[in-house]
Amino acid sequence: MELRLAGKRALVTGSSSGLGEEIAKVLAAEGATVVVHGRDRARTEAVAKGIREAGGQADVAIGDLGTDAGADAVAAVAGSIDVLVNNMGVFDPSISWTTVTPEDWAHTYNVNVIAGVRMIQRLVPGMRERGWGRVIQISSVTGHLPQASQPHYAASNAARDNLAASLARELKHSGVTSNSVAAGGMLTPAAQDYLTEIGRQQGWGESWAEIEPRAVAELAPSDVGRVGILREYADVVAFLAGPSAAYLTGATLNVDGGWYDPGVRSA
Repeated sequence: MELRLAGKRALVTGSSSGLGEEIAKVLAAEGATVVVHGRDRARTEAVAKGIREAGGQADVAIGDLGTDAGADAVAAVAGSIDVLVNNMGVFDPSISWTTVTPEDWAHTYNVNVIAGVRMIQRLVPGMRERGWGRVIQISSVTGHLPQASQPHYAASNAARDNLAASLARELKHSGVTSNSVAAGGMLTPAAQDYLTEIGRQQGWGESWAEIEPRAVAELAPSDVGRVGILREYADVVAFLAGPSAAYLTGATLNVDGGWYDPGVRSA
């Protein structure tokens, strides 16, 4: 499918590594000019350099979106944006109800929700004026399938999905759509190392090939039965970013391999 992103300009927040980096690379490969965002200049510049070396177009925006000043700086570099991907987020799998603090709740909500709102407020009015735009939140399936652990993270993702739907109502008839991608597990190097260590401790095996199916079954059972790779998520975002997704708004797309609560559906 031709996604028709040539001539579009996209800002992907938190794109100096991980899923954000993959989204930026895919959008650039599809013809969009990408604004790569991060707080660490060296890492952010490296991603942009890689995109350019692959034949794409990329600019760099540095700023802490957890602050108004940082959001202003990023918006100034981004300029007129056609596609806003609010990907930046914070996640700590070690935190539980017994260890989470009010400060953890406030920090997570500020980074995962309010930072995205800051960019929406700065960049979406221009989309509305021009009569075309795409706003995409990256959330998590934990927003509607919360577990006992990481309650603050799950709540922030529910908020991300909710704000995407609310923004769609605000932008009705404007030519600008708003959607959310609720992600399941992501196979990043850090996630693989973390799950491999857990798997070895639990006696699920020694290699990732042995551990992955057990880790999925025990921690996040899904119909597909494996952890999602970053490109699978990035391709969905690229579709939402283009003209072909014009009739899709106010939606949360569960890109999670059919992740389910084992207490609700049998494996």
